[in-house]
Amino acid sequence: MKWFMVVLAGLISVCPAFAEDAIVGRAAVVDGDTIEIAGERIRLLGVDAPESWQVCEDGDGLRYRCGQEAAMTLDRFLQEFRPTRCETVERDRYGRFVGVCFRADGVEVNRWLVESGLAVDWSRYSGGAYADAQDKARGQAVGIWQGAFQLPCEARAQRSKQTSAC
Repeated sequence: MKWFMVVLAGLISVCPAFAEDAIVGRAAVVDGDTIEIAGERIRLLGVDAPESWQVCEDGDGLRYRCGQEAAMTLDRFLQEFRPTRCETVERDRYGRFVGVCFRADGVEVNRWLVESGLAVDWSRYSGGAYADAQDKARGQAVGIWQGAFQLPCEARAQRSKQTSAC
């Protein structure tokens, strides 16, 4: 999957057809890894942020709503440079587009979320494309890496009494 993202990024940069198909506009944050632009929901490819109801522990062992924190911080980040542009690759089973998004200043949103410790690299879908960003966040003990947390995919599975798909 990592090669796919590299090829996609290359195509986006040189192929006008891909740029024309981009979803561009003012992004509204749905949760830490999903945004909405012009009525279209976009799930950020290859990253998994804590759910809005999910609770983590900070470095002092204090509990906080890490999913809510991820969403609020993402919202502030996207507001700094508008519009947001998303290059989509598919629709998921929920009808959302799945893609890689960028702020108007060119910063990749997906990677920023992982580097900031607000999401994890979901290697099942990213092919490890954000593993370096995750290692950096973990090493700097930022975001969810400052304390204890449950992987979002595990938290969802536990809540729905399903087997984890991580």
